[in-house]
Amino acid sequence: MKRLVNLTAIAVAAALSIASAQAASLRIGLQEDPDALDPAQGVSFVGREVFAALCDKLVDIDQNQKIVPQLASEWSWSADGLALTLKLRDGVKFHDATTMGAAAVKANLDRYRRAPESKRKGELKPVREVVVVDPHTVRLDLTTRYAPLLAVLADRAGMIMSKAALDKAGDKIGTAPICAGPYKFTERVPQERIVLDRFSDYWNAPATTIDRIVYTPVPDSTVRLANLQSGAFDIVERLAATDVKAVEADAKLNVVDSTALAFNILSINLKNGPAADNPLARDPRVREAFEWAIDRKVINDVVFEGRFVPSNQPEAPGSPYWDPDHPVPTRDVAKAKALLAAAGVPHPAFTLTTSNNTTDLQVAQLLQSMAAEAGFDVKLQAVEAMSMVQSTSSGDYQAAIAIWSGRPDPDGNISYWLASDGFLNWGKYSNPQLDKLLQQARETINPAERGKYYKQAADIYITERPALFLYHYKWLWGVSRKVDGFVPYPDGIIRPQGIKIAP
Repeated sequence: MKRLVNLTAIAVAAALSIASAQAASLRIGLQEDPDALDPAQGVSFVGREVFAALCDKLVDIDQNQKIVPQLASEWSWSADGLALTLKLRDGVKFHDATTMGAAAVKANLDRYRRAPESKRKGELKPVREVVVVDPHTVRLDLTTRYAPLLAVLADRAGMIMSKAALDKAGDKIGTAPICAGPYKFTERVPQERIVLDRFSDYWNAPATTIDRIVYTPVPDSTVRLANLQSGAFDIVERLAATDVKAVEADAKLNVVDSTALAFNILSINLKNGPAADNPLARDPRVREAFEWAIDRKVINDVVFEGRFVPSNQPEAPGSPYWDPDHPVPTRDVAKAKALLAAAGVPHPAFTLTTSNNTTDLQVAQLLQSMAAEAGFDVKLQAVEAMSMVQSTSSGDYQAAIAIWSGRPDPDGNISYWLASDGFLNWGKYSNPQLDKLLQQARETINPAERGKYYKQAADIYITERPALFLYHYKWLWGVSRKVDGFVPYPDGIIRPQGIKIAP
């Protein structure tokens, strides 16, 4: 096994040296290959990693989750909260040398709102119209007050692409994306590498000094670590908790960590196609039994050496919108068996899909083993990350483990997964009362009042269990000591601005 890992590491290093031959590079090891490099269509976490260098947004968040300017230099709300006006930076150029202005911003936002391929429709649903006020000003008119809007514009829905490129490429723009970020797209070899080169006309050019960034997907955490130790990678994201001690003991490396917004979720297919004909979907007592059969603390201790946070809600324990009236349940196998007996299915079988990275496989195997003690027959299906996104989105799954990198506004952690129109509601769960509560929370600016709605929402989704929230992350990066200026963020995204690397 060790020789296989070493040979794989050598192969990855050789591929990196080919990709990096023409310029000094920052080489980043990703846990999986991103999906479409189109902000309208992408849904993967690692896609956001690449977008951070490729596509600037209207606004961003800082290390304290505060909204800060990016392509928009300032903004203001109308007195009634039904319009957001954004002033755009002057002189911003896209990678095709065209200039960004209000017309380009409107074209992008309208595409996110209306295009058949767009996954951003739900995020921008309250936007009634995007108005060009002048060449450097846009106004978003809303149908209702929408507290999460700025946080939405700090993600894919706020990424602005070249209007000329969009007009030409349409829904194929992801094959050669043209944005206004610090790095421009050079090439992509699926499952091997994504190469970006420094954009000399970037509006904030002094913030970037590295000539090239090469992203390489490596699902096996042992291989990622081997390449970091050998010098083939400069940064690896989602360092395995079990590898932290090895990195700390290496004089050439550092461990960087950060509190995370991210969580892992077990999505259950309730109503999305033939695969929804499974025991978990048919009876909520079976879903409850599965939850009583598992032990989140054991998962945290075994897989993450106790570094993560067991959780049963999309907001982390202790955070402002976490509901203390629903603590993380402790394991009760006898209760699980009794529920299965009452449901008339003492040995329910279903398939649990997971991406083929080392960590998710370990979590899935633990869930399989624990659930078996209560009578469940859980079959595991490990697939490549992009394939899993495609299968879950189409309803070709029964249950699936997925990461959500988290959003600074609670709506982005709850509604996307559980609202009837949530773009990550793969299982097609629908509860009108929950939808109403989430809508009321979105329309409420006062945090204390919003909290009341989210508490009522928790009463519903924790009881009905359309999905199970498993744990919240702590971001862990392995970083070469040659790298300087890397700043960790709670969303886990590697931002290239300010990073320098020694020869």
